[in-house]
Amino acid sequence: MNQKQRERMESGKGFIAALDQSGGSTPKALLQYGVKETEYSNEEEMYTLVHEMRTRIIKSPAFSSDYILGAILFENTMDRKIDGKFTGEYLWEEKGIVPFLKIDKGLAEEKNGVQLMKPMPELDRLLDRANEKGIFGTKMRSVIKEANKEAIKEVVAQQFEVAKQILAKGLMPIIEPEVDIYSEDKQKSEEILRDELIKHLSTLDENVKVMLKLSLPSEDNYYKELVSHPHVLRVVALSGGYEREEANEKLARNHGVIASFSRALAESLIADQTDQDFNKLLTSSVETIYKASLT
Repeated sequence: MNQKQRERMESGKGFIAALDQSGGSTPKALLQYGVKETEYSNEEEMYTLVHEMRTRIIKSPAFSSDYILGAILFENTMDRKIDGKFTGEYLWEEKGIVPFLKIDKGLAEEKNGVQLMKPMPELDRLLDRANEKGIFGTKMRSVIKEANKEAIKEVVAQQFEVAKQILAKGLMPIIEPEVDIYSEDKQKSEEILRDELIKHLSTLDENVKVMLKLSLPSEDNYYKELVSHPHVLRVVALSGGYEREEANEKLARNHGVIASFSRALAESLIADQTDQDFNKLLTSSVETIYKASLT
C-alpha cells in the first residue's frame, strides 16, 4: 500500500469524487451531462463518451488536490488513459489525487429488504490489475431498504468478507452498505447497521484499517463512534439522491465525515458548455462540497 497516499487519505483535507458510474447508471450519467442515448449505438461508444466526460472533469483546473483527496473510478475508466497514462496513474502523478476502483459487479435482487453484492469470482485478478495500474483502494456497494436485522447482518458480513480479501492484496477497501434515504425505517436501519459495523471492525487485526462510505444519517453525528474508531481510516458520505445543496447541509452537520459525492458533484455540468462555463460550475461545486467536508 502506498504510504503517502494512505497518509493523505487519513489526515488530508478535502473529499472523494465519485466518478464510478457503470453499467445501468452510465446512460443516466451521460443524460445528466446532456448526451442522449441516440448519440451512441453500442457499449463501446457509450464508454468512450463517458471517459471523455470524466477526462474533462479530471483535467479541469477545478479538479484540484487543494480540494479533492481521492477519486473513485469504474474498471473501464481504470483501463483507459489520459494523456498517455492510465487514469489512476494520471490522477496521482499529475493531480496528487488518490485513485480508488469500484469493484462490485452490481446488486443482487432484493431479498428481505436488502440487496447484497453479486458474486465476484474474478476479484483476485481485478485486484492484481488494480495494483498494476496504480490504484490505492477499492469501493463496493450494497443497499439496505428495510430494517431487517438478519438481512443487515448478512450485508455487513459480506462486505467485511470481501474487505479482508482486498486488504490481503495490499489495497484499502471502502465498505459501502448504503441505507436507502427513502426507506420508511431508515433510522432503525442505521441503528442496526452501526452496531454490526462496530462488531465486525473489532474482528480486524491490530493496525488494520478500512474506510466506510455511508448514507447521511437521520440523526446528526450518529456515526461519530465510527469516525473515531481505531480500525477506521476515514468515514465518507454518499449523497444518496439528495440534491447538492441539501447533501452539503446534512454533511456539514456530521463532524469528521467527508463527502464522496457522484451526481451531486457533476450537477449542472453539460457537454456543450464552453470550457470557461464548465470550469466555473465545477469550481463552485467542488468548493461547496469541500467546505461542507471541513466540519
